[in-house]
Amino acid sequence: MEKEKWWKKSVVYQIYPRSFCDSNGDGIGDINGIRSKLWYLGELGVDVLWLSPVYPSPNADNGYDISDYYGVSPEYGTMEDMEAFIHECKNRGIKIMMDLVVNHTSDEHPWFMEAKKSKDNPYRDYYIWRKGEAGSPPNQMESCFGGSAWEYSEETGEYYLHFYHKKQPDLNWENEAMRKEIWKMMNYWIGMGVGGFRMDVIDVIGKVPDQEIKENGPKLHEYLQEMNRETFGGKGLVTVGECWGADVEDGILYSAPERKELDMIFQFEQMQADQAPGKRKWDLKPLALKQLKQAFAKWQEALEGKGWNSLFWNSHDLPRIVSRWGNDKEYRVESAKMLATTLHGMKGTPYIYQGEEIGMTNYPFSGIGDFADIESVNMYHERKQMGCREEEIMESLCAKARDNARTPMQWDSSHAAGFTEGTPWYKVNPNFTEINAKKALEDKNSIFYYYKKLISLRKEEPVLAHGRFHLLCPEDERVFAYTREQDGRKWLVVCNFYREPAGFAYAAKGKVILSNYKQEPVMQMEGMELRPYEAMICEVIEAKEEQKP
Repeated sequence: MEKEKWWKKSVVYQIYPRSFCDSNGDGIGDINGIRSKLWYLGELGVDVLWLSPVYPSPNADNGYDISDYYGVSPEYGTMEDMEAFIHECKNRGIKIMMDLVVNHTSDEHPWFMEAKKSKDNPYRDYYIWRKGEAGSPPNQMESCFGGSAWEYSEETGEYYLHFYHKKQPDLNWENEAMRKEIWKMMNYWIGMGVGGFRMDVIDVIGKVPDQEIKENGPKLHEYLQEMNRETFGGKGLVTVGECWGADVEDGILYSAPERKELDMIFQFEQMQADQAPGKRKWDLKPLALKQLKQAFAKWQEALEGKGWNSLFWNSHDLPRIVSRWGNDKEYRVESAKMLATTLHGMKGTPYIYQGEEIGMTNYPFSGIGDFADIESVNMYHERKQMGCREEEIMESLCAKARDNARTPMQWDSSHAAGFTEGTPWYKVNPNFTEINAKKALEDKNSIFYYYKKLISLRKEEPVLAHGRFHLLCPEDERVFAYTREQDGRKWLVVCNFYREPAGFAYAAKGKVILSNYKQEPVMQMEGMELRPYEAMICEVIEAKEEQKP
C-alpha cells in the first residue's frame, strides 16, 4: 500500500515567486522567471514544486491576502503564463503544489466587499461578525501579528475577526455556501492540472471565536473530510496542511489514510528547540539538541504505520537553517550538508526551500529600516513599547525574522545576483558573489550536488523511503544518530551538530553511502571521532551485537 503513494519517494521544492527569478526586469520574480529555471530544478531532481501564492493580492501579507482565487497577480504574469508553466512542468515530470489560503481572504476580495455593506447582505455570513462590548472588541482573542483579532467596521458598527492582518478577514467555515465556493475553486485548479495543495494555517478553519477556540476546533476534521470528498479525494494528488498547533495525536487524525483527510501536515515542534520554554519565537535560547532529537523521534515513532511526516528546516516563514543551527561562516558547506543529511535521512517527505540547496544564509540586517515583513515590523514596535533594549530586539529579528527567507535567490555573481536586470524588490544578500547557483553547479563537491544525491537516494533506496526510524543515543548532547531498517537492511545516519569534534560508537562496520567529508569506502564505527559538523549515511554490515540505545 505504501509504495502506491508516489509522494512518499518525492522531494518538494518550495518557490517564493516574488524572490525566485524575474523575467521582465521589474524587480519582482514571476511565473516566466520560474519557467526559465525549470532546467535547474530538473538537474536537482525535485519532482514537486510548492508555489507560494501567485493570485491577485494587495500584498498586505506578501500574497497570503487573496483578492481573487481564480486569477494570477499581474506582477507575476497572466493565466496564459500559468497554463504554459503547468504544461511545461507536466512535460518534465514535475507536479505543481498550489498554496491554498482558505482560512481568510483579503478585505479587497469581492465576498468581503459585499459582506461589509450591510448585515443582511448575502455574503455577510461568509465572514465572522460580532457586536462589541461598550466600544471594545467582543473578546480578548489576539492576532498572530499583534493586537486584537477583531477590527471595527464603520459600515455596520460591528467587528470582524482576523487572526492575521486586519486586511485578512477570517472566513466562516460554518457557512455551507462558502464551503461550496471553496470546493468549486479547488476543483478549478485541479482541472488546470495542478498536482496538489499546501494548505495555509488549515488548523484554524474550525475556529469557535465565541469560545475563544482558534486551532483544532470541534468541526475541523469534519470540514477536511468534506473537502477531501468534494475535491481532491481519489485523484492521486498530494496534500499537506500547515498546523502550528498540532500534536502527534492530531497528526494521526490528519494523515491516517483511512480517515480521508490530508496526506501529511507541517507541524513545528522541532523548530522550537531554540525558543525559551513557554515563550514566543522571539525569545531566544541556544539550540537544545536533545530537545530537537526528541521532537523528531516522537513524530517519527508516533506516525509509523499510521500517518506520514513532512520533513523541513526552512520555509518562507522561517530563517535560513545554516545560519540558525549550522555555521554560516567557516563551516557553511559542511554544516549545510550535515543539516541536509539529518533531515533527508528520516522517514517522510522532505521539503527544500529555494536557496537551501546552495547554502543561502540569513541577511546581515543593521536596523529596523531593513525589514519589510509585517510580523517583523509589528514585533519591533511592540517590544519597544514593552521597554526592551534595541540590541535585544535586533538580535531576535536577525535570528528569526521571516525576512531572512525572502531575499532574492542568488543565481550568479552578476548584478542583483542574476535575480533581475532591474532593481530588486528586496535587498540581495551581499554574499551573493560567493554563494550562488552558478558556482554551486561548477563545483562537484558543492551543497547542491549533495542535495541532488540525497534526492536520488530517496527514489532509489526503499530503506530510505520506507524504513523504520530508531533514535540512537538520545542523551548525547552533540551527536544526532539514528537507524533506518527495512527487510533486513539497516542504514545508520550520524551527524555532529557542532564545530568541536565528537565521539560516537556503534559496534559494526559500515559501508559509506554518503558523507560530507572524505571517507574510506568501508569503516569501523566502534570508536569514531566525528570532525566539525561531520555527517554520514552508512549501510550497516557485520554488526557485532544488538546495539544499546
